[in-house]
Order: sequence, then C-alpha cells, then structure tokens
Amino acid sequence: MAEIPFTPTVQLLKRTVPTPLTKVFAGLAVFGKRTVAIVAFLALWEIAPRVGLVDRTFLVPFSEAVKALIELAKDGQLWDNTRASLVRSLSGFLIAIGVGVPLGLLIGWYRPVAEILGPLLELFRNTAALALLPVFILLLGIGETSKIAIVVYACTWPILLNTISGVRSVDPVLIKSARSMALPPHRLFAKVILPAALPTVFTGIRLAGASSILVLVAAEMVGAKAGLGYLVNASQQNFAIPDMYAAIIAIAVVGLVFNHLLVLLERRLTRWRPASGA
Repeated sequence: MAEIPFTPTVQLLKRTVPTPLTKVFAGLAVFGKRTVAIVAFLALWEIAPRVGLVDRTFLVPFSEAVKALIELAKDGQLWDNTRASLVRSLSGFLIAIGVGVPLGLLIGWYRPVAEILGPLLELFRNTAALALLPVFILLLGIGETSKIAIVVYACTWPILLNTISGVRSVDPVLIKSARSMALPPHRLFAKVILPAALPTVFTGIRLAGASSILVLVAAEMVGAKAGLGYLVNASQQNFAIPDMYAAIIAIAVVGLVFNHLLVLLERRLTRWRPASGA
C-alpha cells in the first residue's frame, strides 16, 4: 500500500473539507477580522465605567445604554425621533443629488460653464455648512425648511465635486473611440461619459449620505422639537445620560444602514466593473 505523502495543513484541509464548509470557515474568519475592533471597543465601553476608569455618572456601561435604547423603542420615542430625522435627511439628500449631479456633469463636461461658475464654487466649498446654520435660520425660520436646507447645502458639495472629478477623469481614449464611430454628443454622454464617471459620482453620494446624518443631528440640537439630535440634546439637558448614549447609538446605526444601502445600490448600478480584490 502506497504511503500518503506529507502535505501542509492548509492543503490537507482543502482536500478533505467540503467546499461549502470551507467557504463558511472563510466567511467567519473575514467576519471576525472585521468585527474584532468593534467588539474590543464595546468591551472597553462596558468595563471602563464598571471598574472605575471613568466616572459612571457621565459614561454609563454599554449594556445600560442598550437597555435605555430598548426602553425608548418600547415607548415610541425612538421611532418618532428617528422618523423625523430620516424625513429631513432623505429630503435634503435627494434634493442635493438632483442639484449636484446635473450641475457637476455640466461643469465637468462644458468648459465655459466651469470658467463662469468655478470662482463661485471655490468660495462656497470652503465655507462650513454648520457655520451657515444661523444664516439659514434667520432667512428660513427655525422650522423644517432651514434644517432641510442645511442638509442640501452640506450634501451638494461632495456630490458636485466628485461628479466634476469623475467627468474630467474619463479616459480620453474612450472619448476618441466613441467619436470615431460618429456618436452624437448626447449618446456619447449617455453611453461613455456617464458610465465611466458613475463610480466617482457614487463616492460623492456616499460622502453626502454621511454628511446628511451628521449635519442634521447638529442642526436638530438648535430649536428642534423632534429628531435624534433633539433627543441627544434633550437627554443631556435633563441629565438622562443612558438615553443620551442610546440616541447616539441609534444615530450610528442609522448611518451604517444608510451607507450599506448606498453601497448595495452602487454595486447594482456598476455591475459592469471588474471585482477588485479576492
């Protein structure tokens, strides 16, 4: 009977373990690598107040914050405030896409438009959105309009600038090839420029998605009667510290879900791109 030659452990596992099981182990390994830092952070958050590393009055353990989050969900406060924030955030975000993408395509493709609007864009792109919040409140009032407007302003810039960059970075060889086939300008734009610029445009959209949450939360701390930012501010003023951290956790979860949905949409719209990495 022939002897079985020595093989390294990894090769032996590949030969003996069924392929589906191997994929499961590989998936668990990747998941573990991606979550180890988060688990360590949450463990530190839980332990530090309990052992006295920080004052428990000002930083409650993570488990208590989660308990407060569940209580806020049960009495409806969490859903009401989350709904108010999402309506404002999504409204401003969608308006910013409707403004930023077409304007970015025009500026990126038509040089005269870029020369006219370029100096104005350079002026406003360096002005922080929150610095203009008092101006929006004075002009539009303290209601919903000013909050949506500040989200539109904050979200428009990353979308606009990335769209301009995406159009200008299209491979000139693609454009020359399309023109050599006598494509009319509108088909050249639709078939070549827009698809090639789409990944960069989505980078700006994802950045804008994060801005729509962050800027809105700050805006809701001024004069709002509902919203996650209002919940954080009201809990801090009433010294309901567990509720404050519960609202912060809710903001983080909303941001993560929002970004994940945008990533899925980007993958669906750019399926023609080759997969990067293993």
